[in-house]
Amino acid sequence: MKVEVDKKKVKRKWWKEEVAYQIYPKSFYDSNGDGIGDLNGITEKLDYLNNLGVTLLWICPIFKSPMDDNGYDISDYYDIAPEFGTMEDLDNLIKKAKEKNIKIILDLVINHTSDEHEWFQKALKDPNSKYRDYYIFKRGKNGLPPTNWRSHFGGSVWEMVPNESDEKGNEMYYLHLFSKKQPDLNWEKPEIRKEIYKIVNYWLEKGISGFRVDAINSIKKDQRYLNLPVDGVDGLGFNIKYTLNQPGIEDFLEELADHTFRKYDCVTVAETPLLEYERFDRFIGENGFFSMTFDFNYADLDMLEDGVYYKRQEVNPKELKEKIFESQKVLQKYGWGAPFLENHDQPRSLNKYFGDKSDGNAAKLLGNLFLFLRGTPFIYQGQELGMDNFERDDIKEFDDIASKDQYNRALEEGFSKEEALYYVNRRSRDNSRTPFHWDDTLNGGFSKNKKTWLKMIGTHDKTNAQSQLKNDNSVLKHYVKIIELRQKSKYSECLIYGEFLPMEFENDKIIGYSRKNDEYKLLCLNNFSDKDEEICSNILNKNEIKNIILNNYNELYERNDKIILKSHQSILMEI
Repeated sequence: MKVEVDKKKVKRKWWKEEVAYQIYPKSFYDSNGDGIGDLNGITEKLDYLNNLGVTLLWICPIFKSPMDDNGYDISDYYDIAPEFGTMEDLDNLIKKAKEKNIKIILDLVINHTSDEHEWFQKALKDPNSKYRDYYIFKRGKNGLPPTNWRSHFGGSVWEMVPNESDEKGNEMYYLHLFSKKQPDLNWEKPEIRKEIYKIVNYWLEKGISGFRVDAINSIKKDQRYLNLPVDGVDGLGFNIKYTLNQPGIEDFLEELADHTFRKYDCVTVAETPLLEYERFDRFIGENGFFSMTFDFNYADLDMLEDGVYYKRQEVNPKELKEKIFESQKVLQKYGWGAPFLENHDQPRSLNKYFGDKSDGNAAKLLGNLFLFLRGTPFIYQGQELGMDNFERDDIKEFDDIASKDQYNRALEEGFSKEEALYYVNRRSRDNSRTPFHWDDTLNGGFSKNKKTWLKMIGTHDKTNAQSQLKNDNSVLKHYVKIIELRQKSKYSECLIYGEFLPMEFENDKIIGYSRKNDEYKLLCLNNFSDKDEEICSNILNKNEIKNIILNNYNELYERNDKIILKSHQSILMEI
């Protein structure tokens, strides 16, 4: 594969040189013993984050919310959810983090609000108020909702408004692509866009360094509001054909960037699933709407495009390699990316990529593979420990609204309870939302409360930060080495700004690539197999190796002049 590099786009930016860490505040650290993580808990753990080496924190939503979708349903953009603390607590966190040279970005949720937001409540109360235009209200037809679109969390995207039927009995509905408690904002109206810009600028003026921008490629809807082909027993069709990456969204995003982001030296990371690669230049190019984007083409390999868990497919290294290489090629051509293994919407990467054969070396391999890619790496809390998925025995043990929907849909589609539970266990968003393992005490040291908001995994006696800090061979200590190499070594310039060059092997279990600049050429080799695998001498000769920089085993193994990679071995070397 030839990788095209546009030299004009390789420009130094402070946010390209960061290592980011995502915090799910509910599950990071509980400072007041109520079973829920909070802002002061993050502040108390800044030394841990500083010693890890991260320099940028992405904190999931902390705004006032009824928590139907754990904070992604915001009822007040200018206030803090009381379970997380106060505005003073946030100010203190920003201040203390800055003292340790750690910047903070917040989640920007502007596709929708909570149905408890003042705007929506006023829209319901008075159909003739200006607030009715802030959201998308449509009249049903022939006794049915306006369209047959299915929401991301199941059921229709349309929720009926009480007591607003017309003379023909057709009801009024509002649109929600996600939960019915998350009505979508109407970006077609200039007034709501102005309100959004005020929110964004308020927080940038307050001193945060930028935003992760949630569901931003859903803000434009096809204004024809046509029905979709039915693709389930519920009689609905998955909405994304008419609601995701729609033509004309660029006009909204250009205006958003002009009125907000471009006025500040900030960083923005866009959540843009299924965005066509040919559009990346507009989104993250030199004059793009955002600094960088998350690319889900490799992250969602275990899920089909229709977004269902119960049709989960296994991930194979060959496909993963192809998707990573393709992503790096596009990002290198157009702009900058944000490589990631896990987030609050993903299961744990160890289980996704290695299943029952995961181990500490596999966790280190994934760290090497992703953090040495070109782009600003994002680490999700617990990833640096090798935290894994849970196993729940009953759907009642799940908190995640999407997981409950997927379970019920699986049953409707004819799957057994056992099958439905099996797949939900493996793909549920709750997997990554379980409380962080600080030590081997009650609740893994996350909370002194006997009951935590979400049930623990139960492996904190073996996998926790305290024990791994004492073990030089731990996953955590390996992550410290990775980050130090990227940030503070003679190879930093190469690992940050150097070219990405893919390597092709006949063996599909090996994923290898190099990073290259005028001074160094570095090679990252990763064996996804649980068996020994050979590297042919015509691909890599041991005499070419100048230095073994990082190795999750104690040595480099050889056989008949061929390099041998042990099970889940990963090596960074200079050649």
